[in-house]
Amino acid sequence: MTALGIDIGGSGVKGNLVDAATGGLLSERLRIPTPRSGSTEAVGAVVAEIAEHFRRQSGHETLPVGCGFPGVIRSGVVSAATHLDKAWLGANVVAILSEATGRPVTVLNDADAAGVAEITFGSAKGRSGTVLMITLGTGIGSGMFRDGRLVPNFELGMLELGGHHPIEDRVAYRVFKQGELSWKKWARRLNRYLRHINALFAPDLIVLGGGGVNKWSRFGRHLDVPVDVVPAHFGNHAGIIGAGLAAVNPGTLMGV
Repeated sequence: MTALGIDIGGSGVKGNLVDAATGGLLSERLRIPTPRSGSTEAVGAVVAEIAEHFRRQSGHETLPVGCGFPGVIRSGVVSAATHLDKAWLGANVVAILSEATGRPVTVLNDADAAGVAEITFGSAKGRSGTVLMITLGTGIGSGMFRDGRLVPNFELGMLELGGHHPIEDRVAYRVFKQGELSWKKWARRLNRYLRHINALFAPDLIVLGGGGVNKWSRFGRHLDVPVDVVPAHFGNHAGIIGAGLAAVNPGTLMGV
């Protein structure tokens, strides 16, 4: 089955058609910059534009739509959204995006969506035990899976480490892109963070995704963590793919 996966990020909203049987992408990705206001209306309008683009392209009027959202979502309601407008707090993101697109939208945390893709078809496929998905972008996203089942809203970007709170303001890929750190120095910060979460949660595998993972060859060799750390198989596309998979089968991996 074909689904539409949408990934709302701090800098861009991205979408593509997803083959839910393989995790493959079926078209060219469409990316629209995240509105500077980050408001519910502006973001909803961008999601609607992406949905309409792929509806026309695919010819499917009832295309399942899934969306990864950069925040904590409980029963469809946003309880934290650091990189968007504060108006999202307490808002029903499922209702907002469903109304904007004119069709039901399955919504989950963006890092959770990336993890769904990696657990199903990617770097964590077939792995038992505890898997942590860490996305490195505007902030730090995180998802936890236990024996393939999602533990939703597992937020590790807001941790304090070494007097720095939230730690994502020191470790996110955005910090490196500001141009003040070498790859080695940024990797040293990332390494300390990964060692910290390894000590807290003792995962069996850590998968790194988000925009930063596209540069794995530049920083991966500098990491020294006492657990397997691997790049996301789907790179920065994992969030789109996982959102599409969740749209087709929202209960299988989401523990509901």
